[in-house]
Amino acid sequence: MREKFMRFMQGRYGIDNYSKFLLVLGLVVVFLSSIFAGKTVGTFCYLLGWVLIIYCYFRMFSRNVTKRYAENQTYLAKTYKIRCFFQKQKNLWKQRKAYHIYKCPSCGQKIRIPKGKGKIEVRCPKCSTTFIKKS
Repeated sequence: MREKFMRFMQGRYGIDNYSKFLLVLGLVVVFLSSIFAGKTVGTFCYLLGWVLIIYCYFRMFSRNVTKRYAENQTYLAKTYKIRCFFQKQKNLWKQRKAYHIYKCPSCGQKIRIPKGKGKIEVRCPKCSTTFIKKS
């Protein structure tokens, strides 16, 4: 069965970031439609959710790889700043056990200081302002 599916998917685009986004958004909108059940908004959400899910599957099974690739690149370009913000937050969260992260009082530059060194004088590498912080 797995081989049949692999043969079927040969030459087709498959799943990418934009398809994942469409699928999750479609499922969330369908879930929201159950909250607004029996109202016009609920019906609209239900239809919109299914349209998003169907479009996601259309993209996955499409043989027009260049067009789907261009759509994905446009999506990635438009969401670049948001993805970078969350990546930075994730990185800061990982470092919080070993480092304190302080902001320079004059320029706002983030400075990473190792934990467990006591009171230390910190010099900002950007503006050379010094300030005392507890590590």
